[in-house]
Amino acid sequence: MPLSNLTTSKQKDEFDIIVIGSGAAGLYSALCLPSHLQVAIVTKDAIKTGSSSWAQGGVAAAIAPDDSPKFHLEDTLKAGAGLCDSEAVAFLVENAATSIESLLKIGVAFDRHGQNLAFTKEAAHSHSRVLHAADTTGRTIINTITAKVLERPNIHILSQAFVLSLWKTSDRIQGVSLLYENQIICIKASAVILATGGGGQVYSHTTNPQVSTGDGVALAWRSGAIVRDLEFFQFHPTGLNKENAPHFLISEAVRGEGAHLVDSSGYRFAFDYHPDGELAPRDVVSRAIFDHLESNTSDAFGKNVYLDLRPIPTERINYRFPNIIKVCQNYGIDPHSEPIPVAPAAHYWMGGIATDLRGQTSIPGLYAIGETASTGVHGANRLASNSLLECLVFAAQLSQIEIDRNSFVTSSITSTDESTTWDNETEAILAIRTSLPELMWNNAGISRCEELLEQAIPKVSFLKEKLTNTDIGQHLLNLVPNKNIKFQSPNAEKQLRLAAETLNLIDASYLILKSAAWRKESRGGHYRRDYPQTSEDWQVHTLIQDNRIWQSPPLISRLAHNVA
Repeated sequence: MPLSNLTTSKQKDEFDIIVIGSGAAGLYSALCLPSHLQVAIVTKDAIKTGSSSWAQGGVAAAIAPDDSPKFHLEDTLKAGAGLCDSEAVAFLVENAATSIESLLKIGVAFDRHGQNLAFTKEAAHSHSRVLHAADTTGRTIINTITAKVLERPNIHILSQAFVLSLWKTSDRIQGVSLLYENQIICIKASAVILATGGGGQVYSHTTNPQVSTGDGVALAWRSGAIVRDLEFFQFHPTGLNKENAPHFLISEAVRGEGAHLVDSSGYRFAFDYHPDGELAPRDVVSRAIFDHLESNTSDAFGKNVYLDLRPIPTERINYRFPNIIKVCQNYGIDPHSEPIPVAPAAHYWMGGIATDLRGQTSIPGLYAIGETASTGVHGANRLASNSLLECLVFAAQLSQIEIDRNSFVTSSITSTDESTTWDNETEAILAIRTSLPELMWNNAGISRCEELLEQAIPKVSFLKEKLTNTDIGQHLLNLVPNKNIKFQSPNAEKQLRLAAETLNLIDASYLILKSAAWRKESRGGHYRRDYPQTSEDWQVHTLIQDNRIWQSPPLISRLAHNVA
């Protein structure tokens, strides 16, 4: 839908708030914003294409009669390996019931036992507290929220639109430069909410969709925002691992229901690495798979491990995991009669743009919600099914947002046509886009060391220099905030988006590498085989702003809090 059809001519370059991203965080943020505000949701693909729609497991909430927020808090702090902000975690678990009630009121249909909500147990949870809708919980939530968003006349959706840069004065955000319908359009706003999801496409093996390119973190960092704990990347233990198939996530709930993790001989090896076996925290299980395969390299042993669902009753499998069964069967695997080949894949970025409990970043007018944010609730290792809950709880706080309509820069926006094309540079940028994820997987993946990290940093810097020295790279770096550009070449938009996404991936990779090299210990999703122990000296956050990297004051380790 053209921008001019969405708003009056007077308003077409101005909104009260721009939300970037259309997953659970973005859509629910827009829904929670005051209805008198004019809101634009910018999504770089069709709506419903983010990671939230792929979430299978569910939403964690301590609302069962035998559970309590206190237990949920303790489990979250334990999984976070000493780096959770206890105040943020308490805020999360205390507001879980309200968030679930809100979803039920708008029509989200969670599974039930009779009239009661059904709960399942996932790894590192002490109680069954994960609400679900079969194995398509994320999709169910997204579909329901989307329908409500589309009913709101104050919310305008700009699909197939890509944010190239944030428009910022010396003291606050002013809007964005947007690639849309073969144009670069400057849109003013009193506030911008980044809800762009994660950055799994940094790695060659990931459960994330193609749109997860670290855009929010890269945009915020280039604008001078503080980013935090970017070394902590969660590798999900069980991504489908079959040739010519995507690394489709086989939900942790499968193991929670009783599936066994076995090697090619049928041996349940995970208990050799942790007493909880396949229900140990995700980072432990991922490293167990990595180490088990590394220590058994013979061709007879094979290159996969397997999830065996056959210990689960057939009726239960069909009821709980219909989508997983369907996807596996589409790739020639019948989980009813054979185990599923799996391997770890990059899944969730615990770090992100540092925010407070209202989603406010270090830049006035710039907010971050969901996976792109670092609220403090996940620490070094996210507890299963806390991610959708985080989106809901923190997005709800935006109902209290206050905007300053007098903060706009008064300069007018000019327009120009350009005949520029970059046909001769596309191949080189595609080569960078292809090589970068392999470099990151090999040098900053599940098991890291100083030598590989330090080797990768200059290589990534070289890739950025190579990109920014192109004509298209220079065009991106020299955008003028108050200048609209209409391209005459039909290829310009596709070429600019490729270059901009690749730049975001490069910056995200650089930040991961710098943070991982800086933290000389192992903790949660960050494992250094040259520093395999967790150190009290490193119970601190890693902080980066511009080219400065430093650590926070030491955190106090707490596994208790005054939560009812």
